[in-house]
Amino acid sequence: MERRRFKQSQTLKQRLVNEISRLRDEARSLPPGRRREMLLRRVRQDETTIQIEAWLSSPGLRAPT
Repeated sequence: MERRRFKQSQTLKQRLVNEISRLRDEARSLPPGRRREMLLRRVRQDETTIQIEAWLSSPGLRAPT
């Protein structure tokens, strides 16, 4: 079976920033509760992903010896 592949038009960081913005907007419109907390948790996960991606792609990163 052949894998379907496609080229991303935006970088990972751009896609995550867009998702963070969308999730925050949605969370603001919800009353306090489980759904809102889940959205805010996803925002924090996406922010952490951005930080990890920046760290991994930094020029100072070196392989362990």
